[in-house]
Amino acid sequence: MMWTVEQSSSGERLDKHITEVLSEKQISRSQIQEWIRIGAIRVNDQTSKANMKVTANDSIRVTIPEPEPLAAFPEDIPLDVVFEDSDVIVINKPRGMVVHPAVGHPRGTVVNALLHHCKDLSGINGVMRPGIVHRIDKDTSGLLMVAKNDLAHTSLAAQLKAHTVTRRYHALVYGDMEHDKGTIDAPIGRADQDRKLYVVTSKNSKHAVTHFAVLERFGDYTLVELKLETGRTHQIRVHMKYIGYPLVGDPVYGGKSGRTLDMKGQALHAGVLGFEHPRTGQYLEFTTPIPDDLENALNILRTR
Repeated sequence: MMWTVEQSSSGERLDKHITEVLSEKQISRSQIQEWIRIGAIRVNDQTSKANMKVTANDSIRVTIPEPEPLAAFPEDIPLDVVFEDSDVIVINKPRGMVVHPAVGHPRGTVVNALLHHCKDLSGINGVMRPGIVHRIDKDTSGLLMVAKNDLAHTSLAAQLKAHTVTRRYHALVYGDMEHDKGTIDAPIGRADQDRKLYVVTSKNSKHAVTHFAVLERFGDYTLVELKLETGRTHQIRVHMKYIGYPLVGDPVYGGKSGRTLDMKGQALHAGVLGFEHPRTGQYLEFTTPIPDDLENALNILRTR
C-alpha cells in the first residue's frame, strides 16, 4: 500500500504516522518499527528510521511481509458459545479477557481458546487473529462473532463496513442524562498527549456515530442502551465521556471507580448482536444477559 503525507501530518515521527494511518488494521507500533527496520517500509523509495520526521508530499510505501508461522497456540480455556455452525461462531466474552494475542497478552485470549475449540478459523486477519472480524475491549463483556472460513469472514466484514450489523450495548454511566434518547455524531482520533488514548477531535480522526436511549434513571446514575453505527476503538467510552456521562468503573475514561457499587470493572456489556448469515442470508440475532456484578450494581441503586 502507498500514500502521500498530507500537510497536517508534517513533522510526525514516521512510526507514529504509519501507526495512525493503519489504525483500522490494528497494527502495533512495535510491529511498524520492525517493518521499518527490515526495509518493508520506504519513504520516497528510500529506507529510513522510525524516528524520522515525515514532511508534506513524502511518498510512503508499506509492503507487508508474508506472515510468520503461527505464534498463537491452542489453550484449553472454557468458552461460552452462544451459536456455532460450520461458518460462524458467536461467543459471550467475559470481562477481562483479551480478544487476540498482543504484546503483554500472549496467552489466555479468545483466539487461544478458539484455536483449541475450533479446528477451522478464517486466515484473512493473519496468524495472530484468525477468525477475528471485530473486537470488543478487554474490560467489556458480551457478544463477539468469529468467522470459521474466508467466505464467512468476507461477508461479515462487508456487513460491518456497511453498518448493517446490529450491535447494542448496556452501560451504566455517571450522572442523570438530560435527554431520553439521542445520537452522538463526533469524530474520534488519537490524543496528542497520549497516543494510547482516543478523543473526539477533528485532527486525523474517523467518523463515529453512537445512538443512545435511557433505560432507567437513578438520579446520579443512568442505565442506557447504546447502538453502534460505526465501530471505532473505544467509541462508546470516548463518546459518553465527551457528552459528560462517563462509564462507571472505566479506569481510563471514567475518572472514577465503580467500587462503591461492587463493580469489578467497567459497566459496559455487548448484549445484542445481529447479522445476516454469510451462507444462507438469514438474519440472526443473539442476546445475552448483563454480568452478575452489573446486575448487582443496578439492584443496589434500585433499593438504596
